[in-house]
Formats: sequence, C-alpha cells, structure tokens
Amino acid sequence: MIPRPQLSEHDPYFSRYIDLVPDGDLLTLLEEQHRTTQALLAPLTPHQAKHRYAEGKWSVTEIVGHLADTERIFSYRALRFARGDATPLSGYDENAYTPAGRFDERSLGDVAREFAAVRSATIAFLSGLHRDVLANSGVANGCPVSVRALAYIIAGHERHHVNVLRTRYGIPASS
Repeated sequence: MIPRPQLSEHDPYFSRYIDLVPDGDLLTLLEEQHRTTQALLAPLTPHQAKHRYAEGKWSVTEIVGHLADTERIFSYRALRFARGDATPLSGYDENAYTPAGRFDERSLGDVAREFAAVRSATIAFLSGLHRDVLANSGVANGCPVSVRALAYIIAGHERHHVNVLRTRYGIPASS
C-alpha cells in the first residue's frame, strides 16, 4: 500500500492531480486506469484521434503521447529518489516535448501501446519498492517531492487528462 502524500511532500501545484486520486490501493488504481484508458481509446477512428477541441490544443493522440512522456519522467524521478540520489533534477516543458514527439505522425493505437508499456513499467517499479523508501524525496524542477507524491501525481495526471478527453473532446466512457 502506498500511503497518500502529505502536502509538505510536493509543490502545492500538484495537489490538483493528487486530489483526483480516490482513497484505496494506488497500485490497483493504476492497473484499473491502464485498462479503462486503453478501452476508452480503442474505438476511436483516425479522424477522432487527430481531433483538437480548439485551435492550439493537443490532439487526442498528442494527449496520449504527453501522458507517456510525463509518466516516464515522473517515474524516473521516483526511481532516482527511491535509490537515494539527491541530485536535483530539472523540470521539463511539456509544450516543447509534445510537438517534438510528433505523435500525430503515428497511429493512436501505436501511441496507446507505448503508453501501456510505460504504465506496465511504472506498476512493476512501484510494486517492487520497499515501503521505507516511499517517503524519500528529492528536488525536481526546483521543488521538493517524495516518491509517494510522484506515484500519486502519475495517477492523478492521467485522471485529469481522461476527464479532459471526456468533457472537452466528447469521448464517452467505455462500457
């Protein structure tokens, strides 16, 4: 069980994601998200995958690529801090990463499979952590953050973007 982080374990900005994570077993939630997000994306047509709800917004495929990139980065941060590495880590600019990923040149299915692989790796990594390292922390993007806060941020970040897909892009919940 990965306990919910305290506010002191992360930048207050990330509360917007952590607060979206329901109480319960985080690893089970991550596995459930893995299944439901893949099911949500599976029926989309290539046209729907490239849809943007407004000028300058990401396509559905770009959102999925962004989820994979962000989860990789946050998992890497958690790895470093879990292993006791106190080296401060830089931030990243998702608005530069997403276009550089050229996700719209790939099929949604391909990008979704990549995201699924990243999520599987995240679950395996978090499942193998000893409870004593969950409170380990380091500095990322100039702010202290704990391993368990990063795990909750990963879950909440996906939940945020799935909510955006449903509300702004009109993608119905999978059955």
